[in-house]
Amino acid sequence: QVQLSESGGGLAQAGGSLRLSCAAPEGTISGYSMGWFRQTSEKEREFVGGISWYGDHSYYADAVKGRFTISRDNAKSTVFLQMNNLKPEDTAVYYCNFLLQYGGTLPTVNTWGQGTQVTISS
Repeated sequence: QVQLSESGGGLAQAGGSLRLSCAAPEGTISGYSMGWFRQTSEKEREFVGGISWYGDHSYYADAVKGRFTISRDNAKSTVFLQMNNLKPEDTAVYYCNFLLQYGGTLPTVNTWGQGTQVTISS
C-alpha cells in the first residue's frame, strides 16, 4: 500500500480556479498511470481524469473535459489537478489513486487517502 496525500482544496466561487496536489512517497508513482476521483455524500466516488505514467497523455470525464487538467512531476512523486471555470456541481471531496490501466476509470486496490474538500459557491 502506498500512502497518498491530497491537498489544495478549499472554497472558491463559480468560475474560479483551484489546483489540487497528490503527494506520494518518493519513487512510488513512477511507471504508473494515476487518476483523480471525487465523491459527494449523495454520489458514489466517480472518476474525474487520468494521466499516463510519463505524463504525456491524459483523459477526462465528460463533466470536466475542457475545464480540468491533470499533470504530474515524477521526480517529486506528485500529481496535480488544475481546475478552472469551476461550477457548484464540482463540489466534492477529491482523491487521487493509481489506475488499473491507462485509459480506464477504475482505481487499484491501493488505500485511499484522506482526500481534499472542494466547495464551489454560486
